[in-house]
Amino acid sequence: MKRLWGKGLFALLIKATSATALFAVASTVSISAQAATMTEGLVQNYASAMKSAANSQNTNQVARLVSDDALISLSRKGKSTSLDKDAYLRLLQNSWNQTSNYRYDINVDNIVITGSQAKANVTTNESWVQDGRNVSFVTTSRVTLTLSTGNAILLRAVSQVTIASN
Repeated sequence: MKRLWGKGLFALLIKATSATALFAVASTVSISAQAATMTEGLVQNYASAMKSAANSQNTNQVARLVSDDALISLSRKGKSTSLDKDAYLRLLQNSWNQTSNYRYDINVDNIVITGSQAKANVTTNESWVQDGRNVSFVTTSRVTLTLSTGNAILLRAVSQVTIASN
């Protein structure tokens, strides 16, 4: 009986060590994945994906490009508001529901990369028809993008909005 207990304890110790080693390897892999760095290519991919999502008026695609922790600050004519991800998506959907011929374009420049984040100047040009009038909407922003599952997503935006109606 003593021999079996000894072997059982030894086998348990080996299994525990293997599990610990596996956990250590898994943790190292996880840390390595989290330590990935942002690139200008990922920033440009974000812009292309956002353009595609907006032009198709697909809030699910836009949602994948915005962090759950996002904060978007908008200013126009001295008035400001801040939106979280859900409020931003609702605003988009409500706006799209009230317009036709919606078009979206995005330009990114002055990209500064630090580790897993990038800061950039972003200019978006949106146009649509609402109540028979052509509307143009230009937003200039300083944004922070962060990495999520290997892609750049929006974390913060401080934006100035200009609207023109014809």
